[in-house]
Amino acid sequence: MPTPPLAGGTAGPTALRPLIDTVLTALHDGATRRNGPLPAGGPDTVTSRTRTATHPLIPDHGTGPHQALSTLITALAEGAADPAHPHCAAHLHTPPLALAAAADLAASALNPSMDSWDQAPAASALEADLTTALATEIYPHATSPDAVITTGGTEANQLALLLARERHGPVQTICAANAHHSITRATWLLGLPEPVVIPAPTGVMDLAALDTALTQLHRPLLVVATAGTTDTGEIDPLDHIADLCATHGAELHIDAAYGGPLLFSPTHRNTVQGLDRAHSVTLDLHKLGWQPASAGILAVPDHHDLTPLHHHAPYLNADDDTDAGLPDLLGRSLRTTRRPDALKIAVTLQALGRDGLADLIDRTLAAALQLADLITKHPTLDLYDRPTISTVLFRPTNAPDPTVAAIRRTLLNRGHAVLGRAHTDGRLWLKATLLNPHTTPEDLHALIDLVNTTTTDLTTTPKTHRTEGDTPR
Repeated sequence: MPTPPLAGGTAGPTALRPLIDTVLTALHDGATRRNGPLPAGGPDTVTSRTRTATHPLIPDHGTGPHQALSTLITALAEGAADPAHPHCAAHLHTPPLALAAAADLAASALNPSMDSWDQAPAASALEADLTTALATEIYPHATSPDAVITTGGTEANQLALLLARERHGPVQTICAANAHHSITRATWLLGLPEPVVIPAPTGVMDLAALDTALTQLHRPLLVVATAGTTDTGEIDPLDHIADLCATHGAELHIDAAYGGPLLFSPTHRNTVQGLDRAHSVTLDLHKLGWQPASAGILAVPDHHDLTPLHHHAPYLNADDDTDAGLPDLLGRSLRTTRRPDALKIAVTLQALGRDGLADLIDRTLAAALQLADLITKHPTLDLYDRPTISTVLFRPTNAPDPTVAAIRRTLLNRGHAVLGRAHTDGRLWLKATLLNPHTTPEDLHALIDLVNTTTTDLTTTPKTHRTEGDTPR
């Protein structure tokens, strides 16, 4: 077998072109075989089919690039949960834009490593400009805002707590019961006290409870507010929280991984008013930014706030190289080798512009409101609340929690829909997190019909004659 060609250099595109055609064919064939938002049959069926199709993974003699690409990508696409399908709506798992995926291909082919300038000359300049631009969106009145690119909201939140610890020592974190699990995990990872968790009885942080906690605690304090909770998509009262933090001398971090991109929508940006009052903000553009993972951001109002991240490794950022003008990249992340995720984000922003991104956001949130309206009008379904962003909770009227859980699993096993689950208001709810701007009213009607049909199947069919995956596709 000849030596395989490389992706880079002037010969790389010629080598890639026929391979990309094979990949695109395999993606199409796999999606056609799946014929739905996810494969039917549940974990055992999918695992068996995938292993059969791809065995052996390490043969004695290679099959060649086209056969390997066709076999594995077809199998993966056939067995995928496809966020581009309008009934795949369980998680903050976005369908990436085609142009962002195409940019990611270029990033993979060029393969710059963002840990030293001599591995990423142009990519490091692009990243610096992009992070400044995004930080300026969040902190429009700051003189030198900055940001670092992360793997997502979890890493960004961890960095926010790390920076607070480096400023103040073992800072005490305060968050509400609606906060993302990464906050508690970050305190454990960083050796900080466990967070003081205050109630969120209406789905958002209780301001009176926050005031009490800030009054009673006597150590450096970091309040973590949430702009777009995972379970309900609700947004804490950011300005009021910032007021309390200012009164009590506490710092504020806002986890806006979900809701932060609303800043780009003139229609919806008021819902995240107060972001610019935080000492740090998490943003995640592989949610309401339609980027392939990963595309997280941690923004700060002053670039000096990121100084604690600096690390010295002479083979990457020798002092004389830095003094001679070579940019030092190690302070841009806790990771060493990392991909140029700035490229796909920059391509998307430049291609769509502010108005194009706003249109995607507005369409997506409008679809969530349409779904809520359909549920409200339906006599056998209950709506939790009007959606704040694009998360809609609903459940069959009077259904016990085990039935709600079984509805979700049955839809999964049949390959009909991917819905999430959330426990709030003392009950279990089905969760539709809409992130597909192409979703139509017909798609929403069909989703409700699937839920109703499944509910009827589970509540009228004798258990001895029914399994969760017994309905043919």
